[in-house]
Amino acid sequence: MRLLISRMTATSQCPPRKPMRKILWSLLGSFLGIYLVAMISKSIQFDPLTNLFLIGSFGATAVLIYGAPLAEFSQPRNLIGGHVFSAIVGVTVAKFLSADLMLACALAVSVSIAVMHLTRTLHPPGGATALIAVIGGDSIQQLGYYYVISPVLLGASIMLLVGLLVNNLSRNPKRHYPVYWW
Repeated sequence: MRLLISRMTATSQCPPRKPMRKILWSLLGSFLGIYLVAMISKSIQFDPLTNLFLIGSFGATAVLIYGAPLAEFSQPRNLIGGHVFSAIVGVTVAKFLSADLMLACALAVSVSIAVMHLTRTLHPPGGATALIAVIGGDSIQQLGYYYVISPVLLGASIMLLVGLLVNNLSRNPKRHYPVYWW
């Protein structure tokens, strides 16, 4: 127990706050990304409440793409692949384990993490995408594998396009996006 507690001792100090420019670019990118996903979804769908491109995991995706565009988890391969593979896993688990919700939740998240590792597409919000496929309610359950296309692939693609635009508008060379495509 003493070893465990000693491992929890801080080894460094909290990093300084990011410069105001970076904060403002993150604010702009995340606002535009989420807003465009919602607006495009509303203009395409007949009933925006049932087929909205927005899912909760896109909030975390916005933090990565617009707040940490150089991070490995933020790159297009990770963004698209992580969400799509996780959605496939989540829908599959939901279809075959609908009788045991707790088991389905745990399996969807853990298998999606393993699949993302195996495919080199680790994107932390992907775990939430898989979980949403299981616990998202009737509207998500009725989509079946269409959930992979809409809202997941379409929403993630819109956020990627906004990320490419906003992160490359800055004159700061450290804000270049992406670091790699594939």
